[in-house]
Amino acid sequence: MKHFLDITKDHCPMTFVKAKLKLDELQKGDLLDILLMEGEPLRQVEKSSLEQGFQLNSIKEEGNGVYRMMIEK
Repeated sequence: MKHFLDITKDHCPMTFVKAKLKLDELQKGDLLDILLMEGEPLRQVEKSSLEQGFQLNSIKEEGNGVYRMMIEK
């Protein structure tokens, strides 16, 4: 199942905290589609997700500094 989270208005460390809380709600194999800003939020969510054992499926630039990240639980 695919889920969505928009954290474009959040700043570190809240970006990964919100992503982690959402990922904790999901079942194994579920996907989390996250919108987030470039820079520190993008780096931290990517790094922390991998450290937590989640699979990073894709990162795509959407424009205006916004990125879409797909993480599988």
